[in-house]
Amino acid sequence: MNEEPVFEATLSPHRSLGRTGLIILVVLTAGATIFHLGFFAIAGAWPIVGFFGLDLALLYGAFWLSYRSGRAREFVTVSRTDLEVRKVAPSGRQSAFRCNPVWARFTVDRHEEIGITHMRVSSRGDGTEVGSFLNPDDKESFATAFQRALSTARR
Repeated sequence: MNEEPVFEATLSPHRSLGRTGLIILVVLTAGATIFHLGFFAIAGAWPIVGFFGLDLALLYGAFWLSYRSGRAREFVTVSRTDLEVRKVAPSGRQSAFRCNPVWARFTVDRHEEIGITHMRVSSRGDGTEVGSFLNPDDKESFATAFQRALSTARR
């Protein structure tokens, strides 16, 4: 893209629990697990000991997967001659969709209660979904700004 962009956006998934919060949660859960583990060990309920470790491992694994998926990014750039949507998967794999903004079609699917459910940019039979991981409010604000940018680029 050689021209000055009319619009640039970096989209990323929202994570409500930060790294510090995760550490606190795991430490508190581990502390509660170890505390209760002592009672079961004294009572001779040894099979329960293994299950206590399992719940902690599952909790950590669930948050690890959540943070991994949180590394996904989408970079959307619009200039007068080029529109690019570059996606970066959590694994680092990248894909890109490019087209002329004059030929681009931006479609938005809405649900009456939820709001925007899907956003798609397409051109001449090819296309890509945009912002699938965004919450409804973020989808709404992105759709408004992106539609405005497309209109500006087409003038």
